[in-house]
Amino acid sequence: MARLAVTARLSDPDAVARLRAAGHDVAVRDDPRPASPAELLALTAGREGLLCLPADHVDAAFLDASRVRWVSNHAVGTDNIDLAAAADRGVAVANTPGVLDDAAADLCVALALAAARRVAEGDRLVRAGGWTGFSTDLLLGLDLAGDTVALVGLGAIGRGVARRLVTGFGMRGLYVARRPHPDDERALGVERADLDEALAAAALVTLHVPLTADTRGLIGARELALMRPGAVLVNISRGPIVDEGALTAALREGRIAAGLDVFEREPIGRDHPLASLPNVVLTPHIASAGRVTRARMAALAADNLLAMAAGRRPPSPVVWEGSVVA
Repeated sequence: MARLAVTARLSDPDAVARLRAAGHDVAVRDDPRPASPAELLALTAGREGLLCLPADHVDAAFLDASRVRWVSNHAVGTDNIDLAAAADRGVAVANTPGVLDDAAADLCVALALAAARRVAEGDRLVRAGGWTGFSTDLLLGLDLAGDTVALVGLGAIGRGVARRLVTGFGMRGLYVARRPHPDDERALGVERADLDEALAAAALVTLHVPLTADTRGLIGARELALMRPGAVLVNISRGPIVDEGALTAALREGRIAAGLDVFEREPIGRDHPLASLPNVVLTPHIASAGRVTRARMAALAADNLLAMAAGRRPPSPVVWEGSVVA
């Protein structure tokens, strides 16, 4: 028997039930929101395994203060975990890739369409009683079909967006990646381009890269200035990939529009500079928030923790046997 901790109430309780059915002692924090650092330490006192949310910070100080040896992240991204510190301390880490790709691609397209066709602006206009009837110049937006989309990153989510927009909408697809993807080029009809070329050519730019030292601030003032007037930027990846101050300035000038599911610091509130701008659609980090998707994420997170507690390699390792898995 292992002593395990789950940092929040999961959307599918079956995951915790499976941990308990395997004979483990499981402490669950009965709150769907992330734990504070103090709550996280208190919850994991004397416990070897942790199932955490992407907003739970598992850093070197936490690992040194706790007895946690296995970390199962209820997310694909692992920027909330100090992987080098985990590897140095022999702490195993796993994540939940694959199961949320379609849900994230769906939200990316939803934000793209909402920003391009000014859906949120129209909704606010109607609700406020400002719609006075048909007008030939009312809320003119951007036509995506037949134009160009630039996919910054061509992993599983980027490929899902390409299938929806290139195959489905007939857009020309450019992708930016560290290496060529010839199989995807043939299957999806996309072309590789460098970042500057892609930004300048695209009506729509979508971001699908993890947050690393190399991608932090990848889209800054210079890159935003390269985008076509009236183009749309969509970020469902991680907030710090975009320089938020530079993006706010570009939006205020009306040069571009945007759809954002992630932010430099979360959550944001009504006083945040982005919240007052009409040409940006904002969602509260819900790319994976499909009911079926979240259940699959919880199940995979539980599978990872069960395997690690049994001394087996988890289904989706990130750090295993003292090394970061490539």
